[in-house]
Parts: sequence; structure tokens; C-alpha cells
Amino acid sequence: MKRFLVIGCAAVALAAGCGTASAQSKFDVVIGGDAFFQGAYINQKNDSGLRSGEFANRFRLNITPTAKADNGLEYGGRIRIRAASNDRRTDADRAFIFANTSYGTLQAGVVNGLSDEFGIIGPNVEGVAGGPDNNTVNFLNGVNNVTGASLVELLPSTTNNFRALASGDVGTKVIYLTPIIAGFQGGVSYMPRSGDHNTSVNRGKNNGGYLAFQDVVEVGGVYRNEFGDFAVEASAFYQFGQSVSDATTATSFEDLSSVHVGANVGYGGFKVGGSYAYSGDSGYDRSLANKERQDIWIVGAQYTTGPLVLAANYSHSRGNDNVTGTIPGKADLYQAGVTYTVAPGLTTGLEYSFVDYETKLTPAQTGGISLDDHAHIIMIDTRLAF
Repeated sequence: MKRFLVIGCAAVALAAGCGTASAQSKFDVVIGGDAFFQGAYINQKNDSGLRSGEFANRFRLNITPTAKADNGLEYGGRIRIRAASNDRRTDADRAFIFANTSYGTLQAGVVNGLSDEFGIIGPNVEGVAGGPDNNTVNFLNGVNNVTGASLVELLPSTTNNFRALASGDVGTKVIYLTPIIAGFQGGVSYMPRSGDHNTSVNRGKNNGGYLAFQDVVEVGGVYRNEFGDFAVEASAFYQFGQSVSDATTATSFEDLSSVHVGANVGYGGFKVGGSYAYSGDSGYDRSLANKERQDIWIVGAQYTTGPLVLAANYSHSRGNDNVTGTIPGKADLYQAGVTYTVAPGLTTGLEYSFVDYETKLTPAQTGGISLDDHAHIIMIDTRLAF
């Protein structure tokens, strides 16, 4: 009930600022999007049965209708259509309506959580070669003939999920964002059930599993400001919710409690920063003997000169594997890259990454096979944004 009251109060605040929209407005429809094409060479320790080269691509299209009423209310919606799946189907990871007033913004529908949308992970964001958010580790997919496992699946749940643990879930939610005051903007979100989106209705309380949560609330904010030649930005978010047990197997899981903080400082063409996320035992089987606390910290730096961005990044992640949640491990990811702006909206980059993975399980616990692995990845990343 308290969670519904929080969202209800946000809606009342917006309604108070809206008044009555007496005239029908004309909608403006803005279309934009982005795409990437990646090619990678992979030199992996456990590579039996695996090729050393692969391609990947993704295309996303944003459609945003907006209108403004005569009382100042701005409203509309957004859908982001993706060509990203491995079976050539398209999906949508954004599909929500919104309203903006002087009292803040309300969003309702399919959208990621607050820290995934606004949380700072350091200066090297998606599209900057040498950063952690470029889907680089996905090139470690493919089952090894010796270990019988894919390294990308063995990696800790935090290696490629470096903000609040369930913030990347696009389950249907309601989000309220405050107005920006002196560089600060706060927000709160509520999601009834993870993985439950669009017209899906899932009221089950005991049909869950690993990393399944309900009544998920996330709260936090972002601060951005400039002081002379220095630019500062920082964010902090906290997320909590209830786990969903599995009645079929009589398995119960740990509740969700996850925090994410990050900050950047920029001066001239230089920018340095980093982030830390901690999720403890969130989502784990309560009876599991081998548990690695889930956390990740990231540090990065970049220098921009003309059309070039030079970047370096390091992350250390711990946690159980991201598929079964039963194999504890840790991973170190070292990255460096250069990004060149060919033309407005068109970039190409060269990135080198080294991934080092270790598990706490001994060969005696894994059928006599060592799951420890490492890999070198050289990737060319070309991107279009329009």
C-alpha cells in the first residue's frame, strides 16, 4: 500500500500542475534511432570447438509523439523498436506514455529502471570504444567442448549488469521524476513484477525463480553542474523488492536490496570517474551453499581531442553466474580504445579487452574440469545515430 501511495502522490502533484486542458493539441512525431555493427577477434584460453571471429549488429528506432496543451501540459509517448534478437524478430524495450509539468514528469509503461536510465558508470558510456557498456563480453558466447559451458554465461551476474540489480528489467512500471533544481533531479519508480510487460498480467506470488522479484521500488537522483572549467556529475540509487518463490520446487529466494553510486569529473578534454554497485545475496536460492556476494566497481578515464576519444576502463565484478545462480566467481575486465567521429552521427572505434574469470569451485566440484578462463578481444565498432 505504501508503494501505491508514493506513486499516487506523484500523480496528484502532476494533476495539480496540469489544470484542465481545454483544447485538443496537434501531435508532433519525432523519429530517431541508432545502430551498430561490430566485428571481433577472440583469443580465448578454453576455446575448444569455438571460432575466433564473429560479427554482431543491432538497430533501434525511436518514435516519439508529443503535444502541448494551452495550459502548458506537455504529453505524449515513446516506443523503441529493436532488431536485436538472434532469430531476426523485432521487439520493443520502451513503450510508455508520459506527461511533463512544472511539478515533474510521470512515465507509465515499459521502460528501464531509474539507475539503468540515469545512473553514472564513469565517463565511458555505450558507444565509446574502451568502455564497459558495448556488449563486448557477448563475444564470449558459445559452449566450449571441454568445459561444456559458455564463458559469457559463467560470468557473474554483475559483469554486464553494473547498476542496481533489477534496474535493467523492462517490466511495466510507473516512474516519477522531479523538476531539475540547482542541478539535481530525483525520482522514484514502482514495478509490480519483473519480466512482466505490455499486456502481460502475472499476479502469481509463488511462480518465480532466480532473479524474479515483485513490488520493486527504486529511488534516487542525479546531480550535474559546472564550476568554472570543471564539470561534475554524480548519481545514487537504491532498489528493493520481494523475491518470488518457486512452488513447484519448493525453493525460496533472497529479497532484492541493491545500491548503485557513480560520479564523473571533467576538465577540458579530460574526464575521469567510476561507479560501485552492491546487491549482496539478492535473488539467490536461500539454501544455496556457494554464494558470492554480488558487486562491481568500475573506474575509467577518457580524453577528447577533435574527432578522437581515447578511453581506458577497468571493472572488477563478483557474483554467481548469470544463468543458474549456482556457480560463484569473479571477473576482471581491462579495456582500452579509440573512437573516431567520421561525420555527424557516424563513428567508428577500435577496442581491446582482456577478461579474466575465476570460480571458487574446485575441479573436484565441477567433474574434474577447471572452469577458470581468460580471453583477449579485439573489436571494431561502427555506429550510426540519427
